[in-house]
Amino acid sequence: MVLAATFAGLSVFVAMVAIVFQPVLLIVAIPFGVVTYFMWYQASGRLGRRIYRGVENRARTDERGGFGAGPREDWEPRSERFRETFGGGRADGGRARGRTAPRSTDGPTERKARNLLDVGPEADEGDVRRAYREKVKEVHPDTPDGDEEQFKQVTAAYERLVDD
Repeated sequence: MVLAATFAGLSVFVAMVAIVFQPVLLIVAIPFGVVTYFMWYQASGRLGRRIYRGVENRARTDERGGFGAGPREDWEPRSERFRETFGGGRADGGRARGRTAPRSTDGPTERKARNLLDVGPEADEGDVRRAYREKVKEVHPDTPDGDEEQFKQVTAAYERLVDD
């Protein structure tokens, strides 16, 4: 969005200069305006929603299937995943895009993270990675003894130690 705002500012500036001094500069202002519009369209998520709607509609109406594969009777639209990605049904109106950087107050402290992964303060990033992989094998939700909450804690601990 910052880049789109920059282009918008340049568009307005060049247009004003063109009006005041040299009307030929409008030829430069118009491409800046077009680029600004497309950047805003993509950054607002509208481009992604439009593309995804088109894909869903084609998949629903195409009875033949693709590449001779036959009809897609078992196809279900991934609307929930789309809404999470592009903010269609989010409480914040879809303004948050992607993951945000972890804050220093998120997750366990460095000491708790080291205790959870059983690594000492002298452990380097390779040691932390090895300890994380071993611990994840024990607590991963897909294993018989796995626990999703422990898995999240181990992952948060690893991210804390690798990011610091």
